[in-house]
Amino acid sequence: MLLLSGPNLDLLGQREPEIYGTATLEDHRRAAAEVAAEAGYDLQHLQSNREGVLVEAIHAARATVAGIVINPGALTHYAWSLHDALAAFAGPVIELHLSNPAAREAWRHHSVISPVADAVIAGLGGDGYPLAVHALIQLVRASGRP
Repeated sequence: MLLLSGPNLDLLGQREPEIYGTATLEDHRRAAAEVAAEAGYDLQHLQSNREGVLVEAIHAARATVAGIVINPGALTHYAWSLHDALAAFAGPVIELHLSNPAAREAWRHHSVISPVADAVIAGLGGDGYPLAVHALIQLVRASGRP
């Protein structure tokens, strides 16, 4: 399983804690990895502030992981290259957001990722990370993938 984190998520815990909370990305990664490990899965994680790095990680994941959880950050709204890379990925995809983009500024209301995601988890803060991994595990198992 792969957890991808987009731009500025490396600043979690420091950036706008009133919106994103005080937990760090490492705190969220650890909580997600615990859920995966309890179910017998390894969770790889990559954070990048560059869209192309995330695209390349998705391409590499096609041959190595059963499913992807992605918090694309601001790339959610315009990164068609992420959309296309995820569309070419055969396993399940969960789109994840700490806040609820639909309850925020109008420019955040549209996701180019959602059409290629099997599910979206948003607005649950840090609880969304373990929930997203749990949901991904269910989708992977339902698909018959290892």
